[in-house]
Amino acid sequence: MKLNLKRPMIFFDLETTGTDIASDRIVEISVVKVMPDGEQIIRTRRINPEMPIPAEATAVHHITDEDVKDCPTLRQVAKSLREFMVGCDFCGFNSNRFDLPMLAEEFMRVGVDVDLFRKAKYVDVQNIFHKKEERTLVAAYRFYCGKELGDAAHGAQADTLATYEVLCSQLDRYADLENSVEFLSEFSSRGKTADFAGRIGVNEKGEEVFNFGKYRDQSVEAVFRREPSYYDWIMNGDFPAYTKKIFTEIKLRLK
Repeated sequence: MKLNLKRPMIFFDLETTGTDIASDRIVEISVVKVMPDGEQIIRTRRINPEMPIPAEATAVHHITDEDVKDCPTLRQVAKSLREFMVGCDFCGFNSNRFDLPMLAEEFMRVGVDVDLFRKAKYVDVQNIFHKKEERTLVAAYRFYCGKELGDAAHGAQADTLATYEVLCSQLDRYADLENSVEFLSEFSSRGKTADFAGRIGVNEKGEEVFNFGKYRDQSVEAVFRREPSYYDWIMNGDFPAYTKKIFTEIKLRLK
């Protein structure tokens, strides 16, 4: 089934030095920009992460320090990448929990504005898959598309294109999935959050609440009023920069 798009949608996948959003770096990004008329614009680029790629990461995506030593850094390509993404919605496989928070963190690290993400809808194909079948991307590709990723698995471009195909096949398979980004974004969400990493939730009243620690499910504003030092602890902690940005916005509201 062809996607019913009102705006372009960015399908994307990242290969990284690891899974820590705050400290790891991107080594490859692949973006498939799908236009409302179905046209696909593909961009894949390897990135010099400016740090060694751990052997355990290379074992997954097969990208080595030698492979990226002459590649541009994220700082050199981030602005043009952002321009390519402006005005788009986003889709990936496990993207709500990892790829999107990682990309936002990397943009912030090099001084590139991330407000475009706030204005977008997000569809996570993995969440749709898990709600329906409980599988991995390789199994999802086999299940929905009747194809094998094989040796191409964990290559950013192959994973990105597979994610696009899987979403289209999910729409064909499940009659209760509406072909609209608004519905798919809501369906594939694991709960509303105020930050990309999911450390700050939003309750039924629309209030930001902690999604971690001793104050889990409690109002961020109420905790900051009662215990101002907790904000300082967060600012000095190993939290993603965008998460700290949202905590700071909440803190400033109290004034």
